[in-house]
Amino acid sequence: MKRIVRNALFIVAFILFSRYLLAFPGKVIQSLPLPGHYCTGLAFDGKYLWIADYKTDIIYKLDPSNGSILHQIPSPGFWPMGLAWDGQYLWNIDKGQDKIYKIDSRDGTVMKTIEAPCNDPEGLTWDGITLWVGDARENIIMKIDLSDGTAVKKIDGPAKSVSGLAWDGQYIWSSDRTLDEIYMIDPESGEVILIIDSPGPYPRGMTWDGTYLWNVDYQTDSVYKIVRHDDEIFRLKDPRKARITFTHEVKVFGQGKLKDLDVYIAIPENMPQQKIRNTSFTPQQYTLKKDRWKQQVALFNYKDIHSNKTVQSIMVVEAEISSIRYFIYPDKVGSLGSIPPDISRVYSSDGSKYMTGDPYIQKLVREIVGDEKNPYWIGRKIFNYVRNTLEYKMEGGWNAAPVVLQRGSGSCSEYSFSFISLCRAAGLPARYVGALVVRGDDASLDEYFHRWPEIYLPNYGWVPIDPQGGDKPLARDQAMNIGNLPNRFLITTQGGGDSEYLGWYYNINEDYQTEPQVQVNIEAFGEWEPLNGD
Repeated sequence: MKRIVRNALFIVAFILFSRYLLAFPGKVIQSLPLPGHYCTGLAFDGKYLWIADYKTDIIYKLDPSNGSILHQIPSPGFWPMGLAWDGQYLWNIDKGQDKIYKIDSRDGTVMKTIEAPCNDPEGLTWDGITLWVGDARENIIMKIDLSDGTAVKKIDGPAKSVSGLAWDGQYIWSSDRTLDEIYMIDPESGEVILIIDSPGPYPRGMTWDGTYLWNVDYQTDSVYKIVRHDDEIFRLKDPRKARITFTHEVKVFGQGKLKDLDVYIAIPENMPQQKIRNTSFTPQQYTLKKDRWKQQVALFNYKDIHSNKTVQSIMVVEAEISSIRYFIYPDKVGSLGSIPPDISRVYSSDGSKYMTGDPYIQKLVREIVGDEKNPYWIGRKIFNYVRNTLEYKMEGGWNAAPVVLQRGSGSCSEYSFSFISLCRAAGLPARYVGALVVRGDDASLDEYFHRWPEIYLPNYGWVPIDPQGGDKPLARDQAMNIGNLPNRFLITTQGGGDSEYLGWYYNINEDYQTEPQVQVNIEAFGEWEPLNGD
C-alpha cells in the first residue's frame, strides 16, 4: 500500500514538474506585490530587486524570493521612472526634471547628474558599457554618452510607446503598455525579433536577472518574474471553431457545350495551428490526387455541360484554428548545412515564376544577403528588402520575380514569388502556402484569398514569413508577420510552385475544353460560419 502511495505521489510530482518544464517565453514563474501603487522603474543588482515609486519618491530594495522590503532610499528627484544597475551604482531617470542620476544605493547619495536626451523619459537600462533611454512620447530608444547624456545612437520604438527597458547581454527588451506586449529587439537595427504578451495590463519597468526577465505592472501593483527562453518552439492561442464552405462554380454560355472539365480543390491538412475535424465534398464522385509537393487535391470531372448550365464543386471543412506564435531566437537557428538534404534540394529548385538563375536575381541576392550565413538573418534581410521595395497593387496577372522586383509593385502572390526567388537563390529553402481568410466578422465571405511564403529554419522547421503583410512602418507590425499567424486563415495549400494539378494557383484550379463559341464564367468563394460547442 505504501509503495502504491509513493508511486502515486511520484507520478503527481512528475506531472507538476513536467508542466513547469513546459514553459514558454512570457510565462509567469512568480509574482510579488509591489511596495506601492505608483511603481515605475526596476533594476536587479545581481542579488536584489530595486523598484522606484513616483508617488512616495522612494526607491525600494526587495528580496526577489518573497518581495519583502530590505532597504529604501529617497529618489534623487520627484518623478522617478526607469532604474538601471551598472554593477556598482544605481541609475535613475527623472521625468519631472529630465535628468539621469547616478546613485549610491547605500544612502541615496547622488554621485553624478546628466541631462536626459529627451522630454518624456521612462525606460532605462545598462548594457555593460553605457545606458539606453526610452522616450515614451516620441517612441524612441537611445544609447547615450555618459559624459553629457546626449544620444549617440537612436532606434525607433517597437510599437507605440516605450515604457520599460532591459538588457539581457545581447538584446534590448522593451515593454509597451498600449498593446500590453514585450519585445526583444536587435540593438543594432532596431528590428523586433520576438514578441511576448506582458503579464499584466500596464507593463512598465523591466530588468534581467541573468536567467529571467522581471516586469513591473502599474495596474496590478505586482512585479512578475517571466521566462525569457525555453525549448517550446511555438504557442497556440484563441482557438476558432468554424465551418468553411468553399465553392467553385462554373457557368456555361454560348452556342455549344463545355466538353470536358477538371476541377481541382486543395484539401487542408492538420497543422500545429489547425485541426481538421471533418471534410466533405459535393458531388461525392471525386478522385484524390497528390502532386509533387505532396499537396492533396480532390479532382472533379464533368462531361458535356450544356449552355446556361451551372456546375458547382463544393468542399465543406469543419476546423479548429488557433493563432500561432513562434519563438525564434536567431542564435538557436541551425546552419544552412544542417538543413535536411531533401528539403534543400526540393525547395531550392527553380521555377518559371522564380527565375533564380536570372542575372538580375543573382546580383540582387548578393547585394541583399552579403556574407550573412545565419538562415534567420538571410530570410530577414530578404523580407526587409521585398517589403521595402514593393508596393501592394492588384495589377492583374502574376509576373515572374525579376519583373515584379524591377517594377516595384505586386499582389500577395507576386510578393511571394519575389521573396521565394531571392531565398532560393541564397540557398534558403522557401515555399508558399495559400488560405481562405476570415474577412472581418466570424460569419464572412472570402472572394480574394491570400498567399504568403514560408522558410525552413533548422531547429524550427517551416515558419511563416509574409513580406506583404509586413509592409508596415512599426517594427512590431513587421515582426508580427514573421513566425506569427492569427486565427483567420484556413491553410489549404502547401506548395513550391507549378503543381501538376494546381499549376501556380492555390486553393483551386481547373482545366477544360469547349466547343467553338462557348464562354465559361468561373467563380470561387469561401463562406465562414462559427461553430458553437464541440
